[in-house]
Amino acid sequence: MMALVSAAAAESLAESDKPLVADAALPRSGGANRKIIDVAVGVLIQQDGAFLMTSRPPGKVYEGYWEFPGGKLEAGETVQLALRRELHEELGIEIGDAVAWKTEVVDYPHALVRLHFCKVCQWAGALQMREGQQHSWQQLPVRVNPVLAGTRPVLNWLAEERNSPKYQII
Repeated sequence: MMALVSAAAAESLAESDKPLVADAALPRSGGANRKIIDVAVGVLIQQDGAFLMTSRPPGKVYEGYWEFPGGKLEAGETVQLALRRELHEELGIEIGDAVAWKTEVVDYPHALVRLHFCKVCQWAGALQMREGQQHSWQQLPVRVNPVLAGTRPVLNWLAEERNSPKYQII
């Protein structure tokens, strides 16, 4: 059986950071020596509790799957700085304070990613889908489909906070 994560990468993961494996039957690009890619993710929440989900843009891996917006940290960037940059680049908004919330490691066939989820309750500007993606304000249970594997834990965390049923799609 092929190792999904290199020994060095496995050592850098805490016990609680064991990766969520997406599409386990598919081979992993880069094999066992893949580096972890850090990604800042914004969970934008309106006053009524609705949260923003966006589709993966045309031409990207998992095109059309629904997720929370964000992107990779660049060299020297903090999660907060990356999130501000990414949400401006993707959505055309300027965010207020972003509260670090939870972290999830996901082993996708194309990349091993550490998702840094931040709650964002204040932003300025009208949403502009600058990458050709779609957007939808959702409540639980979500009505968009398919949902990216790394997004499902967030839906469960929101459900736990709101005493709602666990992740499901209608």
